[in-house]
Amino acid sequence: MGTYHIGDALKDVVSKSRLKNGLRAAQIGEIWEEIMGVTISKYTEKLEIINQTLFVTTHVAALKNELHFQKDLIIQRINEKFGEKVISNIVIR
Repeated sequence: MGTYHIGDALKDVVSKSRLKNGLRAAQIGEIWEEIMGVTISKYTEKLEIINQTLFVTTHVAALKNELHFQKDLIIQRINEKFGEKVISNIVIR
């Protein structure tokens, strides 16, 4: 039997369980600020990931418009940050 590091074992367990989606949803807030910047993050009220769809809630009309035009770039940057395809669509509310 080979030896495992505890970190590798935990990654393996999480990747095979339903916890993975919950962890991704929890991490999106940190990643959002890093990718989009402090200003945009400040005016974003809620972020949710449901079935590879990122739901972004903001009440700033100009920000909604800007996010709409940058959807493809945002999806690409988030997936690059996670290292896998986590987001395939964005809904801006």
